[in-house]
Amino acid sequence: MSNTIGNNLPHQSLLSPTVLENQSRRNSSTCIGGNTFFHPQANSLIHRSSISTEFHGNRLTLQKKKLQMGKQRAFSRSIQAVLAAELSSMRTEKFNLDQNIELQVDVGLPTTGSASVVNIQVTNSSDSLLLHWGAIDGRKEYKHNGGNFHVELPKTDSRASNVSVPEDLVQEEYEAARMELLEEIARGISIQDLRTRLTNKKDTSESKEQVVSGSKSNIPDDLVQIQSYIRWERAGKPNYSPEQQLKEFEEARKELQVELEKGASLDEIRKKITKGDIQTKVSKQLSKRSYFPVERIQRKKRDIMSLLTKFASVPMEEKISSVPEVLSAIRQLSKAKEDHMDGPIMNKKIYKLADKELLVLVAKPSGKTKVYLATDLPEPAVLHWALSMRPGEWTAPPSTALPPDSVSLDKAAETNFTTSSFDNQPDKVQSVEITIEDNNFVGMPFVLLSGGNWIKNGGSDFYVEFNTGSVEVQKTDAGDGRGTSKSLLDNIAELESEAQKSFMHRFNIAADLMEQATNAGELGLAAILGSYSLASFALIHVRVTPGNLRNPLSTGEISKAQDRLTDLLQNVYKTCPQYREILRMIMSTVGRGGEGDVGQRIRDEILVIQRKNDCKGGMMEEWHQKLHNNTSPDDVVICQALIDYIKSDFDISVYWKTLNDNGITKERFLAVHSGADLESAITNCMGYRDQGEGFMVGVQINPVSGLPSGFPELLQYVLAHIEDRNVEALLEGLLEAREELRPLLSQPNDRLKDLIFLDIALDSAVRTAVERGYEELSNASPEKIMYFISLVIENLALSVDNNEDLIYCLKGWNQALSMLKSRDDHWALFAKSVLDRTRLSLASKAESYHHLLQPSAEYLGARLGVDQWAVNMFTEEIIRAGSAASLSSLLNRLDPVLRQTAHLGSWQVISPVEAVGYVIVVDQLLSVQNISYSKPTILVAKSVKGEEEIPDGAVAVLTPDMPDVLSHVSVRARNSKVCFATCFDSNILADIQALEGKLLRLKPTSADVVYSEIKDDELASSTNSTDVSSVPSLTLVKKQFGGRYAISSDEFKNEMVGAKSRNIAHLKGKVPSWVNIPTSVALPFGVFETVLSDNLNEAVAKKLQVLKRELDEGNFSALGEIRNTVLELSAPPQLVKELKETMQSSGMPWPGDEGAQRWEQAWMAIKKVWASKWNERAYFSTRKVKLDHDYLCMAVLVQEIINADYAFVIHTTNPSSGDSSEIYAEVVKGLGETLVGAYPGRALSFICKKNDLNSPQVLGYPSKPIGLFIRRSIIFRSDSNGEDLEGYAGAGLYDSVPMDEEDKVVLDYSSDPLIIDSKFRHSIMSSIARAGNAIEDLYGSAQDIEGVVKDGKIYVVQTRPQM
Repeated sequence: MSNTIGNNLPHQSLLSPTVLENQSRRNSSTCIGGNTFFHPQANSLIHRSSISTEFHGNRLTLQKKKLQMGKQRAFSRSIQAVLAAELSSMRTEKFNLDQNIELQVDVGLPTTGSASVVNIQVTNSSDSLLLHWGAIDGRKEYKHNGGNFHVELPKTDSRASNVSVPEDLVQEEYEAARMELLEEIARGISIQDLRTRLTNKKDTSESKEQVVSGSKSNIPDDLVQIQSYIRWERAGKPNYSPEQQLKEFEEARKELQVELEKGASLDEIRKKITKGDIQTKVSKQLSKRSYFPVERIQRKKRDIMSLLTKFASVPMEEKISSVPEVLSAIRQLSKAKEDHMDGPIMNKKIYKLADKELLVLVAKPSGKTKVYLATDLPEPAVLHWALSMRPGEWTAPPSTALPPDSVSLDKAAETNFTTSSFDNQPDKVQSVEITIEDNNFVGMPFVLLSGGNWIKNGGSDFYVEFNTGSVEVQKTDAGDGRGTSKSLLDNIAELESEAQKSFMHRFNIAADLMEQATNAGELGLAAILGSYSLASFALIHVRVTPGNLRNPLSTGEISKAQDRLTDLLQNVYKTCPQYREILRMIMSTVGRGGEGDVGQRIRDEILVIQRKNDCKGGMMEEWHQKLHNNTSPDDVVICQALIDYIKSDFDISVYWKTLNDNGITKERFLAVHSGADLESAITNCMGYRDQGEGFMVGVQINPVSGLPSGFPELLQYVLAHIEDRNVEALLEGLLEAREELRPLLSQPNDRLKDLIFLDIALDSAVRTAVERGYEELSNASPEKIMYFISLVIENLALSVDNNEDLIYCLKGWNQALSMLKSRDDHWALFAKSVLDRTRLSLASKAESYHHLLQPSAEYLGARLGVDQWAVNMFTEEIIRAGSAASLSSLLNRLDPVLRQTAHLGSWQVISPVEAVGYVIVVDQLLSVQNISYSKPTILVAKSVKGEEEIPDGAVAVLTPDMPDVLSHVSVRARNSKVCFATCFDSNILADIQALEGKLLRLKPTSADVVYSEIKDDELASSTNSTDVSSVPSLTLVKKQFGGRYAISSDEFKNEMVGAKSRNIAHLKGKVPSWVNIPTSVALPFGVFETVLSDNLNEAVAKKLQVLKRELDEGNFSALGEIRNTVLELSAPPQLVKELKETMQSSGMPWPGDEGAQRWEQAWMAIKKVWASKWNERAYFSTRKVKLDHDYLCMAVLVQEIINADYAFVIHTTNPSSGDSSEIYAEVVKGLGETLVGAYPGRALSFICKKNDLNSPQVLGYPSKPIGLFIRRSIIFRSDSNGEDLEGYAGAGLYDSVPMDEEDKVVLDYSSDPLIIDSKFRHSIMSSIARAGNAIEDLYGSAQDIEGVVKDGKIYVVQTRPQM
């Protein structure tokens, strides 16, 4: 048992949790010595030196939220007290207390090492009893004030059962305070004595306790406790020995005694303590080298891939029924009433009454208040109601407010509902309408009586507020809710008025909906996140009024509701690992909660400050209710600083002065309080390992089990360095702690949520430290910035799921650092590629968040009437709360350094054409590709993917995006003589965007773009001032069916196939033997038209005819329907026969040999190639040059797919500079579709002089995150008669379709020999250059060549003249 001076108290381990909670709520422990004297107690007004547990009636009860008044029915209940000491024997004793009242005590004998159990039972008593108790441990007898412990059975004062406590004495913590005061009344203390005790400014404490030294003092021990705690906290919370604890207690007493001797009253001293004005001489001991001799931790070596968290993606779409929702009679009535009620609707609620409903609508027509109630209860209903001038009180309504046939009662009235049918509905609805002319009333309490039963709101009275402070009910169209869990969001919206009462209500509502949310998957959890974040955001920032949070709840009730929600979140975290990322978001928003006695006492102290400064309602009340999230002692000072700030007319210097005067520097504030409270989270997980530490924060918490060895010391290191200006060592410590913690987050643990909140706090501390470290990086070397980036990526990878791309980015940064340290000439060029990939990864993560969260925010925001600006920034604010924003800032800082070091400049010019035009800024080039601009236009497009068309009238496209130089859009820009360039400098791009609407001249070189504003009259003389609509038309010759469904490469002639097929056949036998050419066959021109005219496809042909007429009439939506209709074609048996024979005779595998399904796959791929004649990009491109679309014919080139290691595209004349003496090529890992299609990132690029083919020069390393790989298969390539017309960029307009779907693989370049093996890279690049040069020599003109590399061998799959 604890050794205490003064009264002997049982150790806290003897108490049931509820008794401990009861004592904690009362803030009454004034023991000193042992583990208790540093409790940060404040303003304890009532002192008791014993632990009491109440009996009500004849039972021992736990703490109740509300003291029951009047007599209780006699019944029996027993409670167990668990003792930490063994008893020598088992016994049962009975005592006759009074007449037939009997007390029985049963003590159970434990086994060795287990706890003893004491059962105490009282029978046949109708009075309230109080148990006053202790224990003996077998070694020493403890007595109570020299006598035995005893059970008191006082008769309840008859006055107590009928006495109510005046509201002005209850103060802030309503129910808990009321309970304490009623207990005092039950002991015989009068109301007057209580009032004197609570309001007298002099010290009324009659404590006669003495300190260990035996010295006499007029300073109450509760004040000494507080001052001792402040000294300890300012010293950095060191681990004091018991002797040091007592010494600190004496030093605190001396400091207060000095103030007393100066003439300060106890009340003034109490105020000074609260404000931190007591002069104290302590130094922060954690900063001393002796505590942490290691200035930098030694990080463990780990496999980076151990961080991988990968889950299969599932479609995120809630099935939305096409059947209209059937509204209940009450909801139909509500909708009709809302449309026809006079005045704005101030409040609306629909309560569930089992399977029935109750509607309450409040409107404000012309200075009056109208309350409309309706219910579908089957039995006649009576409304028992009153009015309130203060929330919750019952006041008899004035006669003018009583509806006809109402009965006036004492403090209430009763009114019958009237029954009617609504719009011929079979369901009967009862309703009543009340008009109140007195605007002094703020609400209406009521209950219902129906079928002989009283109907309440979950055991409490119903209460409707007249002025919710909300805007008029919104009529905004919320849309169809696609991309959301609509049904769940509808439930949330219906409950929002209830949620606005307090954070407790919001927690409980979220908890009630958790099962539905979990069943709905990510969309359901996104709805929970939106309900808490968006609604709270709107509540605080959009509609802050003193009435928003007017329910007088104790923080204990809030914490209980919060614990319930976080327990549920913890359970989902355990059972559904695929949702852990969004669960972390929810938990970081909800918060961990202030735990135990320390949190309660700090909140009490803040309440005192707020009460003395008349802070009622509004922001301060909301802030106090939010303190359960992360309560720390600093919050007392922060509260005072906020009040001083407000009183000083919002002078921010006053705010910082109050913090500084009380030991909270700006550095500490930013380090500790900018996010989750790290110190509190660590304390909650670590607990206290021995008796010497238990008093440190005034609450006993057991450590989480299973923590790794050395983890406590690691966390202490973090806390010791949390305020360091140079944050590198701190970041290493934080990340090492997260790495150590990570395995525990996926293991069973009954304290899992504490570990999750610790991890969230560590994550937040990383972000805060990085932001604080920006100054440190101002003049830092590239190596240091890169190292910081690697640390932040590691932190981000620890926080998110599906983090494979981030992990490969991290490996890339480690490789770049290694290259820098080894003085590799390419380090900056390689680091730039890793930087670009990291940006893409961040953009991809932001896009996934937006896709998941924003639809829910949009829908819920529309339902709740939240301002659009708040809805728009919802996802952005979620992203900014993590370390992604910090990482982006670091990348922006490093980018210009790398570009300068690698001599990259601010531009990459893809098509160097001089241009003059008017600036127009767009988000996506794709969104304007079909627009025709009437004036020459310079487009600044934020996004360019690579497959877009250049719009008519566009003379230039500038973008921060990174399309490949040889992508489709790049090729088309060059062919169309349109200036096309990527700008890497955000300042330059912002300058051009600011010139929107102005006329600019662009003069590009191979590596720069010079721009200048010119006058409108200079446009006529510019090089591109010709009429943008004067595009020459091209002529196609319609091809005829040659009578063959399939032909071999020997039969590839002009009238049968396009240039793609003819060119590949031409290469056979003419290129060097080391250049491999794949075997090819083709479905020639006219096959599609012949198949369509076959009797098998008569219905498809008729359908296509109708759709083509619609297209000719300008209905472009018909394009998609046409493509889908082409896919309905059936294959004539003769086609199947001829294609099989041709492929087999050419040595190609026939798909049908693997089964009928494989042939169906091949046939579908062929049809997709034909259908691509009607894709939007190709259709509008042919319209632009006035090609007759009906004359466009499509052959299909059939080749066996080579499962490539790499794919490449060669332009034998450098397309950026026009230099014909050098070859330009790009290489990607896997199939070439990622190079020419809309796949983000850059390929590896290089140039090679034709007179020195053994000296290729790398221009840029790859940043593409995705590679495409496929099994052995067949590819069907488009080969139209419109792809290689002179002066027309038709290449790439139509689709090439593999028979099998490609696998998307996240690429790891750190193990790719093309990147890490310079000899291999040189060999491959040189071979590609030599192949390109040989093919150019064969044709005698510049060539655009596609090919692949497999096992070091070069394969060329097609070539065409370079445009």
